[in-house]
Amino acid sequence: MNLKDLNPTKQALSLLDEFKEFAFKGNVIDLAIGVIIGGAFGNIVKSLVDNIVMPIISIILPGGKRFEEWRAVIRGHAIPYGKFLGDIVNFLIVAAALFFFIVKFLGWIMRFKKAEAKAAPPLTKDQELLAEIRDLLKHGAQGDAAAGPSGTS
Repeated sequence: MNLKDLNPTKQALSLLDEFKEFAFKGNVIDLAIGVIIGGAFGNIVKSLVDNIVMPIISIILPGGKRFEEWRAVIRGHAIPYGKFLGDIVNFLIVAAALFFFIVKFLGWIMRFKKAEAKAAPPLTKDQELLAEIRDLLKHGAQGDAAAGPSGTS
């Protein structure tokens, strides 16, 4: 290898081109959009749980405290389990939404596409003619077999 062959500018531009090709592929951008939308969906579900679901549960259960104030006291130490229960409800709602979207909705779409792919495409004119020739040859061969070897039945 010759020192004249080393061109740091060319290598840097090549590296930059490779990075642009990677970073701006459709899959990377789709993944980034999915992460951003997933984060926003998580915030919406957290707000739903914190501001609607858990307060309703606090009203239904006996005791006048909000769920954030639910604590178990063991040997003088408070263990706040109310927020933990809220996080569990939050997780269950997100998990159910993902299940229904990915397993049920996308699964239905994939089954539909598979059934659509299995449907035979219409025959071309050449294929129709070949099918007719095949049918005529089959019919002729069956007629010859019924007639017998001497040509009489």
